[in-house]
Amino acid sequence: MSRPPRARELVLDAFEEILVSEGERAATLDATARAAGVSKGGLLYHFGSKDDLETGLIERLRERVAADIAAMTSAPDGPVSYYLRTSVTDGGDLDRALVAVARLAQGGSTSAATVLREVRQSWEDAVRPQLRDQAAVDLVMLVGDGLYYNSVLDGGGLPGPTPSGADLDALVDLVLRATSSTTE
Repeated sequence: MSRPPRARELVLDAFEEILVSEGERAATLDATARAAGVSKGGLLYHFGSKDDLETGLIERLRERVAADIAAMTSAPDGPVSYYLRTSVTDGGDLDRALVAVARLAQGGSTSAATVLREVRQSWEDAVRPQLRDQAAVDLVMLVGDGLYYNSVLDGGGLPGPTPSGADLDALVDLVLRATSSTTE
């Protein structure tokens, strides 16, 4: 599998950064080219339109989610524990891509909204085999949502309980006991 050209990745990085920090309306082709340090012609060489740029970012998210699902399904402590522990935002590549695509969805992009639904379904599908029923799947997903939401608030200086260390271990253990498909 060949790597995409570095200039193409720089353009996607710049587009992603503008979406995350300033929102969808600020993420114009001109602003993206400036932020990437390329000419508008250079940007258009890799992405012929803003729609193509959005498609590139959505594909980037799909690739990062595929890697996350692979890590989740092979995690030694199981997919549920992995999912919950990684639901606390860390500002990493996957988080940034998720936020950027969410900004596109907020701006009215139906393809971005569709991929966000696909991502959530992928995570549900990955945790489902470890869980006893759909209610257990829903509980795990909602706890993950809450962890993510609170960690985002906490990062913005707003109060939100974001457990870590032993507190996160206890929460994961509680969720596993409440949702497990096996009795211990």
